[in-house]
Amino acid sequence: MEQVTVVIPNYNGIKFLKGCLDALLSQQEAPEFCVCVVDNGSTDGSLELLQEYSQVEVLALPENTGFCHAVNLGIQHSRAPYVLLLNNDTQVEPGFVKQLYDSIESREDAFSVSAKMLMWDDPSLLDDAGDRYCALGWAYARGKGRPAAQYDKACRVFSACGGAAIYRRSVFERIGLFDEAHFAYLEDLDIGYRARIYGYHNYYEPGAAVIHYGSASSGSRYNAWKTSLASANSVYVICKNMPLLQKLLNLPFFLVGFSLKALFFAKKGFGGLYVKGLLQGIQKSCSKSGRAAKVPFLAKNIKNYFSIQIELWCNLVRFLKKN
Repeated sequence: MEQVTVVIPNYNGIKFLKGCLDALLSQQEAPEFCVCVVDNGSTDGSLELLQEYSQVEVLALPENTGFCHAVNLGIQHSRAPYVLLLNNDTQVEPGFVKQLYDSIESREDAFSVSAKMLMWDDPSLLDDAGDRYCALGWAYARGKGRPAAQYDKACRVFSACGGAAIYRRSVFERIGLFDEAHFAYLEDLDIGYRARIYGYHNYYEPGAAVIHYGSASSGSRYNAWKTSLASANSVYVICKNMPLLQKLLNLPFFLVGFSLKALFFAKKGFGGLYVKGLLQGIQKSCSKSGRAAKVPFLAKNIKNYFSIQIELWCNLVRFLKKN
């Protein structure tokens, strides 16, 4: 019986897709797993390439519906107890699937386990070792740009990077799937945050290594579309996951954090788009669908909110100390 379903969302990713699939399908001593590619209306020949892989199941969509909708289809289609999400612009290293599976299988409280993501142009450097979230309202990749050898210990993280992570499928049934209102960006932070509220944890597993190109779908690290969408979602994450008291407690930090980000993006030529995105995030949060998506506050989860808040402050200190 299959233990893991690997879901790969793809949108015009033919440049990377063959390398991604070849590395994945050559995994040795892995638990039984299947591969499902959800294609978001690609027009670059991706579907024709996928016909060469008879062992890969393809869910072909007529148009680009976004990362969240694509992976949700893959999760709903899966029948395995674990779902492994993998970006198309990655190449996994030997033992990748087994290490992630063993890590989550050994932790009953785990919702997700994030892989050790290495930079494509220099695999000795980290791209992501799990994600952190701090009181400024910023999410950031742990260890980005630092020597990978310094991050060889498994640990808890705030959330897993959805580009290469394994998830316990049964938890989705309790907390819901990825929020499709995100379309893309910060959806992995949001669902990891949601799991934390319900008492689950997210981990980092250094034994599961993968090389990541990065920004393959959006085209670059900083661009207008990504800036606007990510800034809107940064507000949306706060509004839907934090109760009122926690929002008020962190408001001074948010004002500083978003102001600094606005200055940063102004230097990149995207300052107006960033601020516009923040306003769109408020509108999204106040909409009927946004209010419906808000995580309900339950008294039994108070200790989890307290734990999250402590981590937000600790991650701010870690960020300032560049730790």
